[in-house]
Amino acid sequence: LSSPSRLSPVPPQMRGTFPGWVPHLCLSGPGAHSEWVDCIQASEMCNQNPNCSSRYRVMRQCLVGKEKDAMLDNNRECQAALEVLLGSPLYDCRCKRGMKKELQCLQNYWTIHMGLGDACNLNGSCKRQRSTFIGICIKEDPNRGETCSRKRCHKALRSFLDRVPPEFSHRLLFCPCQTEGCAERRRQTIVPDCSYNDKDKPNCLELRTLCRQDSLCRSRLADYTENCRVSAHTTSTCPNQDNHQACLSSYARLIGTDMTPNYVDNSFSNWTISPWCTCEGSGNQEEECYNFLRFFTENTCLSESPLSIGVLLTAFPFNGLLDGENNGICLGSPYCKLHF
Repeated sequence: LSSPSRLSPVPPQMRGTFPGWVPHLCLSGPGAHSEWVDCIQASEMCNQNPNCSSRYRVMRQCLVGKEKDAMLDNNRECQAALEVLLGSPLYDCRCKRGMKKELQCLQNYWTIHMGLGDACNLNGSCKRQRSTFIGICIKEDPNRGETCSRKRCHKALRSFLDRVPPEFSHRLLFCPCQTEGCAERRRQTIVPDCSYNDKDKPNCLELRTLCRQDSLCRSRLADYTENCRVSAHTTSTCPNQDNHQACLSSYARLIGTDMTPNYVDNSFSNWTISPWCTCEGSGNQEEECYNFLRFFTENTCLSESPLSIGVLLTAFPFNGLLDGENNGICLGSPYCKLHF
């Protein structure tokens, strides 16, 4: 999918191919807007284009039956159809709650986006970079007698997140879930046994000090603090009201540093994110420690950013479409988050 911070319009080069395209405005904050097309109109435009309509029919067939996962992964015709549809208005179409023909709009949306559940594997760079960091993070380090080299794992994770566009990496990190199985797959994205978990939990203030001693970690923690801090006037407003993506991107950039955060368990409803640290034994600095830790565990800017941009929609009325318990599909929201 496109970057969650902005629903990209049909590219200029495609507008001649789809002449009926008319954008709407999707507001996500004061003065913010993004262009989008509803999936009914997108489907109609696709049907008027012979190449798009034929691939759209193929894609529908690819998503029918119990073998749809194998079809999407291994069938070249299905993959070719999906690649063509990525350049059509269907790629970024959205629906509005209560709109006329809402169900049909949702059906059109899921025709392409169910196929995008494993989008990383359809992108050569994402697939290659993902395989690289997983291979490094699960490899034992015989020289140190450890299960893995955390330093090399962190470096590979940073490389993955720096080189792979967020429309792919964020789908893995911020996958919406409605089952514990899906939430556990999401938690395992960064190979936490190597990149996150450790034998002992350091004190959070000690971890912060360690992070600040490293220029990269220090700058990325400062970036997270800046983009995810909650306004003093309200408990639910980010500094970047028109770009919640900044908070999620800052969070993602912390992965692969000493301050690597992750989901603490496989809860899919009341999920909590935290670095690997504790405030036990903080003495007279306990309040300062918990204030720092809560900046992750109770950060409303971080937790509400996905809801504002439709990446981590955990309350969705069509059960079974979001997380795909048996296939690991992770999808975003079909709804444009409008203010009325």
